[in-house]
Amino acid sequence: MSPTRRVTLATAALIFAALLGGCATNPGAVTPSPADETAGESPANGSDADVEAAWLDGGRMVGIVTQGSSTCVPVADDVELADGVLSVTLVVPGDRAQPCTRDLVPRVTLVGLPEPVDPSAGLRIVVKGDGVEDDTDLDGVDLPTPDGPTDYQPSAGWTDEDGQFVILTWGSSSCPPVIEDVQATGEAEITVTFQEPPADQVCTMDIGPRGNVAQVDGLDDDSDVELVLTGGGAEFDGIRIPIVG
Repeated sequence: MSPTRRVTLATAALIFAALLGGCATNPGAVTPSPADETAGESPANGSDADVEAAWLDGGRMVGIVTQGSSTCVPVADDVELADGVLSVTLVVPGDRAQPCTRDLVPRVTLVGLPEPVDPSAGLRIVVKGDGVEDDTDLDGVDLPTPDGPTDYQPSAGWTDEDGQFVILTWGSSSCPPVIEDVQATGEAEITVTFQEPPADQVCTMDIGPRGNVAQVDGLDDDSDVELVLTGGGAEFDGIRIPIVG
């Protein structure tokens, strides 16, 4: 086992978009907020950085990574799947309580696939909206075509960006997990530690998907890597999952 290496990370804010059961966000469920009506709109939104994507939830869902403000994470307003191409329109929720911060970070938008696909065949993804107009090819992975709704288990997938991966967890939509630390704790192991929640934190009783995007450097090979989830109060206690992709 190689020495522990501390790495940089980027954490994406919660995206809860009615994805229970692997269903896509209902079109029109979110009201777009025009840039000229948003005080403090971050110029980072709509950057020229490439769009990345990762397989999640056994192929029932994908995580789309874009660059922009960490407090104005876009959601999927419209999702269509036709002829092996997933088309996604992004918007920033119009009911956010505060202006966008001016940071520039990777954020993940969770998108449930409208119908089952064969993950081993790969998927072309076309993304537009929120200042983004790009496409990416999500490589095939060794997963069967999903059968049935989600099992509400955490999952993780690599993007094409070196060392970047997306984490999907399930729980209260009002209390998303926040990454505190990421370490490569072995040649084929990464440990993600989540922050402990405040003692007075009150969470809603729903169960929704929450997404985080993280970065690890120094791995010689990203195949067959196991992810260990720790911290976050009672939510995570050494949960081990593979990172697919």
